[in-house]
Amino acid sequence: MSDLQFHRYTAAHARGQRAVVEDIYRRSYIEAIESGHEFDSPAAFMTRFDAYTRGQGFDLVIGSLDGRPVGQSWGWPLQPNAAWWTNLVLDDPDTDRAEFVHETGTRTFALSEIMVDQAHTGHGFARALHDELLFARTESRATLLVESENTRAYDRYQRWGWNRVGSLKPHWPAAPTFDVMVRKL
Repeated sequence: MSDLQFHRYTAAHARGQRAVVEDIYRRSYIEAIESGHEFDSPAAFMTRFDAYTRGQGFDLVIGSLDGRPVGQSWGWPLQPNAAWWTNLVLDDPDTDRAEFVHETGTRTFALSEIMVDQAHTGHGFARALHDELLFARTESRATLLVESENTRAYDRYQRWGWNRVGSLKPHWPAAPTFDVMVRKL
């Protein structure tokens, strides 16, 4: 893993890496793409990427081995009235929803993606990308979405300090319902 090199990009520079981002996606989500589900198509994925890079504070980390990109992670700080929380159903009925979803632009970092080329999984690269993305963040917490049936990712997130707080279905066409996880930074 010591050979993994990180490259960090802001939104403007991330858009210049669009072809690399799509290539890593295609090498990481082979089965999901082959499923034919609209949400997992490369076109739908890149539409979401384009929308995310228009947001304030977008942060992309690409990991490379011997100059070849093999993984990526990205996210952004949630702004006031963030659409991220729109369909949130909290697990704990005693949680003050208004307080939980209150965003200031500096409270919560939304970790949107972590992916590693299937030829390079199992070497700790996902954790390295996760840590590299989050180490520089100044927000007090982070959130991510994970499909509950993705037990491999789910188990890892729990080991990395993430806790389920609820579920939500994003506004994107054909989006599945995801579990919402949160961790302190």
